[in-house]
Amino acid sequence: MPPAYPERAAWGTAGSLRAWQQQALELYFQEPRRDFLTVATPGAGKTTFALRLARELLDRRAVQGITVVCPTEHLKRQWAESAARVGIKIDPEFTNAQGKTAKDFHGVAVTYATVAARPALHRNRTEARKTLIIMDEVHHAGDGLSWGDAVREAFEPATRRLCLSGTPFRTDINPIPFVDYEEGPDGIRRSRADYIYGYGPALADGVVRPVMFMAYAGEMRWRTRAGDELTATLGQPLTQDQTSQAWRAALDPKGDWIRQVIHAADKRLTEIRKAMPDAGAMVIATDHEAARAYAKMIRGITGQGATIVLSDDPGASKKIKQFAESEDRWLCAVRMVSEGVDIPRLAVGVYATSTATPLFFAQAIGRFVRARKRGETASVFLPSVPTLMGHAAELERERDHVLDRKQREQDGLDDEALEQANRKNDGADLSEEIPFETMEASATFDRVLFDGGEFGLQAEIGSAEEEDFLGIPGLLEPEQVAQLLRQRQASQLAAQRRRVAGEEQKKSTTAAEDLHALRTELNSLVGAWSHRTGKPHGVVHTELRQACGGPAVPQATAEEVKRRIDKIREWATRRT
Repeated sequence: MPPAYPERAAWGTAGSLRAWQQQALELYFQEPRRDFLTVATPGAGKTTFALRLARELLDRRAVQGITVVCPTEHLKRQWAESAARVGIKIDPEFTNAQGKTAKDFHGVAVTYATVAARPALHRNRTEARKTLIIMDEVHHAGDGLSWGDAVREAFEPATRRLCLSGTPFRTDINPIPFVDYEEGPDGIRRSRADYIYGYGPALADGVVRPVMFMAYAGEMRWRTRAGDELTATLGQPLTQDQTSQAWRAALDPKGDWIRQVIHAADKRLTEIRKAMPDAGAMVIATDHEAARAYAKMIRGITGQGATIVLSDDPGASKKIKQFAESEDRWLCAVRMVSEGVDIPRLAVGVYATSTATPLFFAQAIGRFVRARKRGETASVFLPSVPTLMGHAAELERERDHVLDRKQREQDGLDDEALEQANRKNDGADLSEEIPFETMEASATFDRVLFDGGEFGLQAEIGSAEEEDFLGIPGLLEPEQVAQLLRQRQASQLAAQRRRVAGEEQKKSTTAAEDLHALRTELNSLVGAWSHRTGKPHGVVHTELRQACGGPAVPQATAEEVKRRIDKIREWATRRT
């Protein structure tokens, strides 16, 4: 069990719960209820809370068995390992074919898909003894006619049901089983949680890390299937189609944008490792092919290989565990390392997927916010597109699941992509959606988003301005991070002002130098004409003024001096 922070969580000690966990536990037992929904931000410790509650219920003989339901195979094993540390034996290898588990287990861990395959079997198991059902990331159970109905059938007889979620919202209007809904003043029903612990309070308590979002823009050029070549700049106002295609061009391994961003992220990782020697980084890729290409890039940049985790790889769970326990630098994953997976040393991320729903974004960022000690900061690199910028700016906003609205309402609260990502069919070819060929893709540093603010001006890759932001120490309090970002921005603005002033001065200096050269040339020609005609220099200058107009040479402009040069050359030609 992770320790609490005594100085930040009033009731916490190394051997007890964090303050929010203790509060939620006390609330649960104040008025025992059959269903209890806890919403806590990713990284806050929902598993610890749930297992402590399960231990209490077992000790009080309120329940005799436990069933943990979660989205992925990997999470089953993660739950079983955590449960073992508090004396609860959970079988993560249980299958529907077995029907029963050994008597020395307190219960089983299964996926929602397993329950959906044979809900009657799980209903019989639930009825056989007083059972506590723990539904991890319960929003998955709202999947209408498949998982949702199966969950209702299987666990309706349960003695107690504990629902957990870090992001309890969906786009569809299917109610989540065993979750209460309340009608608001606007007549719309919204999910009601029994206990909520959001990212903002967790950040204030030091339970999670603050996140710096490093946004990168850049020039993109691509050719459509019709043969048209198009150009767009990420970070500039674009149509939806332009944004979508430019975004895909940026993520294309054939272009330089993703290579340059991964290189910048690796620099950031090196800086963070000065304070967190085992810090790791992860690229979240769209498909298998891209993940392998990114891993190849990482080897070329760092000289070290990257662990590749694919959802249809039978050894994926083992690879995740090995990476979590190692000091390797990089992990490449195809979205599946997004929900509940616990790799606390991940501190740098590259958001290299076109999946852009708030649910997926929140779950993905949740992989980097698990704090181990005070002062740790996470850094996530992402394309400078409005959708992602909006998600980053609203990281601290909590949402509830909303019913009674039009299905597919355009609020982006969609977990369909995440459902697909946690299944095996996640290697879709994006070229089938928008056929085009990337011609060119280059990156520029755009800005940093942190704590609701934006810092920095656009800068070239590898410039001193970019290095200033990449080099921010990796072990700082949030207030110190914000102060440093303000200082970096102020330095960048001052440098920009100096450059502008220097360019103006250079223009002024160049004009003065040009005029001096013209006067020198005129005086030389006047001297030669004087020698040829025997006229004094002053007389020649007077004749030139009479012929061309204008003041005396010291007050004459460059254009006026040029006219006199041309005139005296004309005289010389005629005389010859």
